[in-house]
Amino acid sequence: MTTIDYSTSVPYREVTDANGRKYRIGESDVDIMGRGRKWMVILPWIGMMGISSAEYAFTSAEDTLHEAHLWDSGHIFWLMGVWVFFQAAVAFPAGQLRESGRLPARTAMMIGAVGTMLGYVSLAYAPNVLVAYFGFGMCSGIGAGLVYATCVNMVGKWYPERKGGKTGFVNGGFAYGSVPFVFLFTSYMDISNYQTVLACVGVGLCLVVASAGWFFKDPPKNWWPSHVDPLKATDDPKIRRALEKNPPAVKQYTPREASRQPVLWMMWFCLLCTAGINIFGIAFQVPFGKDMGFAGGIVATAMSLKAIVNGTGRGVIGWISDRYGRRNTLIIVCLVLGTAQFGVLVSGQMGSMPFFLFCSMVSGFGGGAIFPLFAAMTADYFGENNNASNYGMVYSSKLISGLVGSGVGAIVVKHWDYEGAFVLAGCIGLASAVLAVFLKAPGRPTTARRVSPNPQPLGEEMA
Repeated sequence: MTTIDYSTSVPYREVTDANGRKYRIGESDVDIMGRGRKWMVILPWIGMMGISSAEYAFTSAEDTLHEAHLWDSGHIFWLMGVWVFFQAAVAFPAGQLRESGRLPARTAMMIGAVGTMLGYVSLAYAPNVLVAYFGFGMCSGIGAGLVYATCVNMVGKWYPERKGGKTGFVNGGFAYGSVPFVFLFTSYMDISNYQTVLACVGVGLCLVVASAGWFFKDPPKNWWPSHVDPLKATDDPKIRRALEKNPPAVKQYTPREASRQPVLWMMWFCLLCTAGINIFGIAFQVPFGKDMGFAGGIVATAMSLKAIVNGTGRGVIGWISDRYGRRNTLIIVCLVLGTAQFGVLVSGQMGSMPFFLFCSMVSGFGGGAIFPLFAAMTADYFGENNNASNYGMVYSSKLISGLVGSGVGAIVVKHWDYEGAFVLAGCIGLASAVLAVFLKAPGRPTTARRVSPNPQPLGEEMA
């Protein structure tokens, strides 16, 4: 039955497939927001780049912050751990507020922009380390969490038929947006100019995030692109292959329903392990490289390459997962991530600069690839309507992984040295690959399939 949504004045239908899942069809992206949905890839990508430096470039400023404020290295690493904690903690409540309509996407981005600015300003002018924990650790972390949750889940809603590559591209901005700041903090910023540099960076990134977020808009619930019939096999081979390898969820799971599925908590634990390894590498690669005798410029280059490959890998791995399946791709990524930790350790001990740079890039690739995989997999398993909340539950594992990767990582390095820490990280990565084998979509038969090529809708309802 055709109805009219007066918010868009464009006719649409809601149809139901053989699994009982509803699809809202008939409206194009231009009908809904007046522009092509590609903008809901480009703008979130820009927003993600605006928050990336706080995590990926922060430890590059360690020496200057230590000299300027007399904070010891323990505080530096725990500051990043607290930032990661709040960045992950806000994911689930932000998702709940977003999906209830109480927190529009634009508002979330504006709050995130202000939090980003406060973080850098507090690092520049903090009279003591507690102010830095509040301004950078909490305010900037919460702001980044709002931006992250809004940007990543926005893409899945606008591209429900082929979300892997798009989600990975946007997620990649969270890494390579930090590249210029790694060099800025390592090679230019010093005790004489750190306040000006940090304040300017904070204001600039605030404007970037706010400008991108101003144009955000969500699609209606259950929306499906008008050119792809959800009840028939599409003629587009790329879309058909993506849907065959990663079938849509059998229903739109609410957060309560999703939380009752064991696979969600298996995903939670797998992300805990892999994200912890990623954050450990971000926090300790720079000091490890310096301790192994590499020059500061080489270490900065390695960290930049790690960030570039980390970000690029997210887009590439999303595209690969569309072709070969999300779970199969995740297994390979975990193996790569775990193996790379042994490579970083050995290359440092050997003093081999090329090998160190290569292993750093491989580690960055694996560490970045896990996030878009889990974001897209959550939508594949539990549906797009509540993905902000459902992925927020999975992503909340970063609450612990941030503290483990940086704070507890510092303790492990102190007692076991770098060798023990990197070996432990590598073993955890390999174990994660084993766990990934058992991740399967809830409610779907073992031989998962899409609806047959020409099924009849079980029913049509008024919107």
